[in-house]
Amino acid sequence: MQEQEQEIEAQRRLMKPTDTAGLAEIAESTARFVATLTTLTDDRIGGPTLVPPWTRGHVITHVARATDSLCRLLTWARTGVETPQYASMEARVAEIEAGAARPVAALIADITDTADRFEEAVRSLPEAAWRTEVRMRTGELRTPASLVPTRLRELEVHHADLAVGYTFADVPSAAARWIIDDLVEALHRRDDLPALRFAATDTPLSHELAPGGPLITGPPVRPPGLAHRTLTRHGPDGVRRRRGAPGALLDLTTTGPDRNWT
Repeated sequence: MQEQEQEIEAQRRLMKPTDTAGLAEIAESTARFVATLTTLTDDRIGGPTLVPPWTRGHVITHVARATDSLCRLLTWARTGVETPQYASMEARVAEIEAGAARPVAALIADITDTADRFEEAVRSLPEAAWRTEVRMRTGELRTPASLVPTRLRELEVHHADLAVGYTFADVPSAAARWIIDDLVEALHRRDDLPALRFAATDTPLSHELAPGGPLITGPPVRPPGLAHRTLTRHGPDGVRRRRGAPGALLDLTTTGPDRNWT
């Protein structure tokens, strides 16, 4: 029970009901994402991304549907009525496929509409709801506090995934800090926690996942910085990389269609 309470408090430190810093970061991230989408033409929506086989339309639609899924979890926390993140994995895939070929204007409207719904869902949470555990599609129990940085992570990672000019080097330092802290919180919930330490070279950011591991250093966002290294996937040699990512080192999480975030 004590460990559970400590975990909930750790999540609440990331985002408190009276702290809107996380929502401000999300609003700015959404604006950057939408600004990039406005540069696209309909014929580029089917283009390749950093997470094949998804096209840009798949990635954009996933961001919107994942936001809806987080809203469902926030509804669960607010009402106390279990509301699954997705009806099923098959339904999740079908929703993404159904929206992937839409024109740019429809995709932008979807992103902005779901962004508004998420912000309203967070702002409308009563105090008690922030202590309510909800279940992610992976079975992991989370509190609403941890869903806010997860939303930011989705926006920034998938913005880079579009492969249209925005890279991890463009992620603002404040957003990178939220994302890295969120990933570390996620790692601490794993049974196979790796022995690893990492520290930023130009900010006070540092984390120790478990004692005795190697020390990884770098700037938070400039490749091959810490944010870049935390957002990787397995390559043929077993090292996790995103397509085109140089020398990703941290085996932290997966991304793309097989990812386990949202």
